Amino acid sequence: MSTERSSAGDPARTLRLLWREPGADTRRGPRQGLSVERVVAAALDLADADGLGAVTMRQVAGALGVVPMSLYTYVPGKAELLDLMLDTVYGQMSREDLSGKPWRERLTAVAQANRELFDRHPWVAEVATGRPPLGPGLMAKYEHELRAFEGLGLDDVAMDAALTFLLGFVSAAARSAAEAVAVRRDSAMSEEQWWAANAPLLGRVFDQDGYPTAARVGSAAGAAHGAAYSPDHAYRFGLERVLDGLGVLIDGQPEGSGATTS
Repeated sequence: MSTERSSAGDPARTLRLLWREPGADTRRGPRQGLSVERVVAAALDLADADGLGAVTMRQVAGALGVVPMSLYTYVPGKAELLDLMLDTVYGQMSREDLSGKPWRERLTAVAQANRELFDRHPWVAEVATGRPPLGPGLMAKYEHELRAFEGLGLDDVAMDAALTFLLGFVSAAARSAAEAVAVRRDSAMSEEQWWAANAPLLGRVFDQDGYPTAARVGSAAGAAHGAAYSPDHAYRFGLERVLDGLGVLIDGQPEGSGATTS
């Protein structure tokens, strides 16, 4: 999977567009009737259908029925457009009320909301967000997710680090799931079909006596998942281990710090 990165455009122009600051290039064209919102919506449709590679200024213009140069009235280029796309889908995420729930349920809900984001918009997993788009969608997402860690006795730096750790796992799981989908698509074979085609050859060349542990464990995992790798199982197993690890941090807070372990 190719990787693009957010915040790669002109920061001043991007921030003005993200926050729709007065004076930003959001005016309507005299004939096209376009807007930043329409441009972003067209780009999202292309990315959701065909991946980020399909999102070029020319392709977006074609989807809107205008000439490519007309888009630059609204968005300076693809880098800024990508930030607008990300911030838009962040703003559309569900914001479940997490108040009063045990901390593991709160963190599980945060993880699940992000997993659903990747399911709806697989291209998001291709974007490196070490410098995130600092728009209202991202800020609403960050505010909501941080509240899942309130009352656990963590200081502000630890809260941010714990959230980053949790979301890093979800992002990695999403990338692995997307890669599995790409492999099936490119090979035009399901996992079962691929193993059925290769099992006879493997049976002839693989020495089970030489690799007894691999033979035993691989057979058990393959039988359980119907494949060598199950994205759903990997996500469920990994999330529990992430929560277990955070539990060590949370449960280890000094008594009276306000941490809860429910």
